[in-house]
Amino acid sequence: QVRLAVSGGGSVQAGGSLRLSCEISGSIGNGYCIGWIRQVPGKEYEGVAGISSDGDPDYADSVKGRFTISLDHAKNTLYLQMNSLKPEDTAMYYCAADPHTMAVCFASTMTNHIPILVRQGYWGQGTQVTVSS
Repeated sequence: QVRLAVSGGGSVQAGGSLRLSCEISGSIGNGYCIGWIRQVPGKEYEGVAGISSDGDPDYADSVKGRFTISLDHAKNTLYLQMNSLKPEDTAMYYCAADPHTMAVCFASTMTNHIPILVRQGYWGQGTQVTVSS
């Protein structure tokens, strides 16, 4: 059984930085996609950044050039380095993984299968990121 443990959220002023971590425990296999999804209360989920186990990243246009996703296989941990944060980045951030399809590899498709990912346990608890102006 896979478990995704998320940490690293917090409150910062605009222009600041935060780093989110998602520690993977259990057997997820050798080939998978993993990434970050965020949600503002009352709004739909938004794909932020995804990466394949081979290391190919993909970003939403809204975060390109500011956020960096990385995967440390030695530590079994996914990271999201968030720089130049803006108030519109304020959201609950979730870690999601998908060992069966490529959907979570890409920001544009990673929200497609959320109910399945949650049911199968490939969904981490959220961490709040709050950016003040």
